[in-house]
Amino acid sequence: MPRISEDAKSRNEAAIRAAMDRLLAGELPPGGKCDIKTLAAEAGVSRTAFYPKKDRDGSARPGPYQHLAEEFERRLRALQEAGEVVDPRVAQIERLKTQVAELKERVARRDAELAELAAFKPLALSRLAAQHDEIMRLREQAENAGSVRRLPTSRNGTAPFGSCS
Repeated sequence: MPRISEDAKSRNEAAIRAAMDRLLAGELPPGGKCDIKTLAAEAGVSRTAFYPKKDRDGSARPGPYQHLAEEFERRLRALQEAGEVVDPRVAQIERLKTQVAELKERVARRDAELAELAAFKPLALSRLAAQHDEIMRLREQAENAGSVRRLPTSRNGTAPFGSCS
């Protein structure tokens, strides 16, 4: 692969720095992220130029713009540590992750509550059945004893004699 001239390399570096400034200012292209791939596309250079190369003897040498990739990542990390959100999608992803965690917690609480209510249901039904049986037994006992008189019920919705109402 032919080497590029120093003039072309300096033009490319200037284009990369300009693209870097735009991306770090939050001017992301549609479908782009604040990353090396978008930086290379915006600057019009090959993405592989940002990564180390291997010589024929197997030794590693830096890529022609690797120092700019490191600078870009250093500046991006500094912005993130300062609390600036360069890529709005990252903020959206973080917001959605938080929302998902909250929803999972709510679902877990509701599941626990439903399990508790499901466990209580047979107990409540057995208590109601026992109370019904006791009421029926007491009514039968009252009818058989004969010493219990029934009170007169009011007619036409009027109050009984001697009431204050």
